[in-house]
Amino acid sequence: MKKAVLFGASGFIGSHLLSNLLSSENYEVVTVVVRRKLDIHHPKLKVLIGDYQNLSALKEDIVADEVFIALGTTKNKTPQRQAYYEVDHDYPVLAAKIAQERGARAVFLVTAVGANSKAAVFYLRTKGEAERDLIALNFEHTHIFRPSMLMGNRKESRPLERFFMAIWWFIGPLLIGKGLEKYRGITGENVAKAMINAAQKQTEKIKIYHWREMHDLLV
Repeated sequence: MKKAVLFGASGFIGSHLLSNLLSSENYEVVTVVVRRKLDIHHPKLKVLIGDYQNLSALKEDIVADEVFIALGTTKNKTPQRQAYYEVDHDYPVLAAKIAQERGARAVFLVTAVGANSKAAVFYLRTKGEAERDLIALNFEHTHIFRPSMLMGNRKESRPLERFFMAIWWFIGPLLIGKGLEKYRGITGENVAKAMINAAQKQTEKIKIYHWREMHDLLV
């Protein structure tokens, strides 16, 4: 049985990841690093309270075979670019580095479709740079998940996002072929399931998952 560490357990995808990790018989310990206590109790669960600023102080307790990273913010929550970059780039890279130093052999990172370190758009460039710098850590296995529109109900109210989700439900079936299907919407729950299933089928050193690759892991 394996040990996992999860960053972003209170988020949209992270909450589903936590549920799946705890219910999986492949994991004996699931460590989460969160800013505040979770309203969850489970014999496998180990909760560490912390964030990017004090992550190094938690290093001795971050022991895992695999590290799952579902960190991210929004422009509304983090309007300053430096703070945004810290959450979407610096924190994931530092988390992966520390986990690797403590024994992790595989990393699973959620970014976004279109992520590219040379992109003109700040959001996509930040995601791309996070991918680039995680790959540079040279894990035995690096898994990068690039969902497009994330479907499903969130805890917080996002009226504009719900509007776009409604459109995506309609246009999704029309996005056909390798060039377009990667833009299909996918639920946060299914992204999490694909990540857990990918952990049981690790063969490639670096693997990038778009909609098709994630969908194939669900069947």
